[in-house]
Amino acid sequence: MAIASTSANYRKVKNSLAQWLITLGGISVLFTLVLIFMYLLYVIKPIFESAKVEAGVKFAINQESPVFATGVDELKEVAYIITERGTIDFYQLVDSSRYQAGVKILSQRLVADGERLTQLVDVGQEQKLLLDSAGNVQLIVPNFSANFDSGERVIIPSVRYPLGEAYLPIDENNARLIELGFAMDDEKAIFVALTQDKRLLKTTLLAEDDFSYDSAYEAQYQVIDHAAQGISDILVTPDLAMAFIHQDEQVAVFSLDEEAELKATITPQPSNITAMALLSGSSSILLGDDKGNVTQWFEVATEQGREFKKIRQFKVSDNEPVTAIYTEQFRKSFYTQTPSGEMGMFYTTSAADLWRGHLHQGNGQAFAIAPRADGLVMFANNELATFAVENEHPEVTWQALWQEVWYEGYPEPEFIWQSTSGSDDFEAKFSLVPISFGTIKAAMYAMMFAVPIALTAAIYTAYFMTPSLRRKVKPTIELMEALPTVILGFLAGLWLAPIIEIYLPAICLLLIFIPSSVFITAFAWHKLPRSYKTRLPETWAPIILIPAILLAAYASFALSPMLELHLFGGDVRQYITNDLGIDFDQRNALVVGIAMGFAVIPTIFSMAEDAIFSVPKHLTSGSLALGATQWQTLIKVVLLTASPGIFSAVMMGLGRAVGETMIVLMATGNTPILDWSIFQGMRTLAANIAVEMPESEVGSSHYRILFLAAFVLFVFTFVFNTLAEFVRQRLREKYSSL
Repeated sequence: MAIASTSANYRKVKNSLAQWLITLGGISVLFTLVLIFMYLLYVIKPIFESAKVEAGVKFAINQESPVFATGVDELKEVAYIITERGTIDFYQLVDSSRYQAGVKILSQRLVADGERLTQLVDVGQEQKLLLDSAGNVQLIVPNFSANFDSGERVIIPSVRYPLGEAYLPIDENNARLIELGFAMDDEKAIFVALTQDKRLLKTTLLAEDDFSYDSAYEAQYQVIDHAAQGISDILVTPDLAMAFIHQDEQVAVFSLDEEAELKATITPQPSNITAMALLSGSSSILLGDDKGNVTQWFEVATEQGREFKKIRQFKVSDNEPVTAIYTEQFRKSFYTQTPSGEMGMFYTTSAADLWRGHLHQGNGQAFAIAPRADGLVMFANNELATFAVENEHPEVTWQALWQEVWYEGYPEPEFIWQSTSGSDDFEAKFSLVPISFGTIKAAMYAMMFAVPIALTAAIYTAYFMTPSLRRKVKPTIELMEALPTVILGFLAGLWLAPIIEIYLPAICLLLIFIPSSVFITAFAWHKLPRSYKTRLPETWAPIILIPAILLAAYASFALSPMLELHLFGGDVRQYITNDLGIDFDQRNALVVGIAMGFAVIPTIFSMAEDAIFSVPKHLTSGSLALGATQWQTLIKVVLLTASPGIFSAVMMGLGRAVGETMIVLMATGNTPILDWSIFQGMRTLAANIAVEMPESEVGSSHYRILFLAAFVLFVFTFVFNTLAEFVRQRLREKYSSL
């Protein structure tokens, strides 16, 4: 009795320990899933936060003359103002061992004594084109350098003259200039000017070497043949390709090639233009009107050629005109201002209204965006004020991620994923639709290949195959699951894809010859005399199909060149591309479907075979005893009873296909396109994360959107598996009475 009691206590302790360990393991798994979910949300959350503008430093400046421009260095430690008197004054914004905040640390005169500024053209990259009362033109750049000699960072301001300190020769007749537009690169500078005698000029300064090293140049003059009445503003694109001239209630667009001809006319009826600015990238122009709207225009390819079209409209104010538009240097964001001082922050591509508010009372004299777009500086009411801007991800909205977006240079709105480019003016395109579509497309073709093969193999192995052969076949197929997917992807991309491209007719013939060979072999076996059938062991029956299938495959590949020659003119790929108008990529959905289907087959086969084999024998025996055939028993009893397990097997295979990375990465062209064609590739969520995560900047919009892609994949599989479990439970309840 004592031994039995001790044994029972020992078993009780083991059972309790096992129960606690299993419970702890299950809770740990759930806790881990919740942690993954929360971490993904933590990384994603900042891209959907609203923009914020907070007040910074503010101090009074006794400035009697009007201020034309203001600006700040990258670190927002020194600001400057350029006044009508022709001086540039630099002010310290933060306390340091050398200066206190609000102290003027440098003042420099920019024009000759007795002269004043009449116009200042801000052309980006902190370049300021100055036009004084004597008609002289100079280009300056407020420059900031950091000094660490004292062990503390000190910003030292100065003024740089990229084209030299001498006055620039804009008009060879020395006429007075009324309006002026300008842009330059390292090799040349282009001026478009309106003179007092109503001539429209184009002046080009060609660098003798490079403006980055030497300010020497050669001047070329040209008069633009165009009526000059009513011109009030001139803008030149930074790529020196076009000039936009506001003339009366329209904008004339000139190409700045050798002839400088009128290219197009923009007429934003019925509103009157009150402000004009060029968006970063040289492609778009923003027009503000007297009804409080800002419209974006850029060139679009049409059947009649390239035309300027209105792409978007932003409502800035309900009852005030737009007095000024300020654009960021590197992004598609812009700020607006109205007479009452109401400011607005917008992003063009995502059509986002980011922020509204008042930074001061009344209309400010000067406003500028910090070089890193993380701050603002404004001079108004004799006060110089700075503001901190928190606006890291203006290009990301739900609409931009999941709806069609009209990008610059495209003929219509499209779904596009293109995160990087070799151009500095490139605008990242973050539509998740193409890569989500690619995930579904890859999984669908893989399941189309895998499900029929895996389920029919599972049915035959579990229900028809002899036990001795089953003990060999089932472990062999399950061993396929141990194959590394990187090997399958490597073989698919470098071996299978070229074979399919060369022998594409053979792939089509295989779909006909292999089923036909199976049916012919089965029919021949059925017609054999019983005496011959009894001589062959039952275990060998399936093996007879192997030579027939191999022969069918050989015949398909042998007939492929002949079929290609007579039906497709000797080149089936050219026929598909030229005659059918279907693009053909060597690494396409067909290759992915076969390779990924091969990886999914063991998962579906193993689970489905176990479900079918586990159907109670008394059910099949009872059905057969009542006179049903094996096929009737299979269809009416076995498959219905095993349907929950079979459904789970298919769902597990689908989950494997959706999350597969290496095969899709290596066996497709990784092109994020929306096309169901079996001859084109795709890019999936998982492959996109694997490709682009190493090159993304931590904390950038690209980085966080990749985490959003992972979150979408996580939610997709979670929801799909939940629905699958719900269906499986319903099937189990429905057929549990069998």
